[in-house]
Amino acid sequence: MESYVIDLKNAHDITYDQFVTDIRSQRFIERTLHIAIESCLDIVHHIISEMKFRQPSSYADAFAVLAENGIIPLESLQEYQPMAKFRNKIVHNYDKIDPEVIYGIFKKRLGTFDRLKKEVEEFCERYFQQKESN
Repeated sequence: MESYVIDLKNAHDITYDQFVTDIRSQRFIERTLHIAIESCLDIVHHIISEMKFRQPSSYADAFAVLAENGIIPLESLQEYQPMAKFRNKIVHNYDKIDPEVIYGIFKKRLGTFDRLKKEVEEFCERYFQQKESN
């Protein structure tokens, strides 16, 4: 996940005009966002499986499972669940996605990945410390 987000951050020079007129820029941003989101979902599902939490009913619900179990703060759901829903749009309704939405996520929402990474790392530290002390 981290490397995909770094790739996106390093592409900060892509302007909106370039994005809407250059198919390579569009595909780079869309696909890299997609893979970064998939990576997040993989991490979330690994935690759910390892901890034997309830099975989520959807990708968005997977974040709710983490919140229910204190892995991420409840208020984080406002950021993470739309990420999962956006993933579904990219995968299933890719021809109907507004370029402004994608570009807006690219320019304004990359910090969401950093927050999730931080929250998961904090959980892992607590989890492994507890395992070592037992």
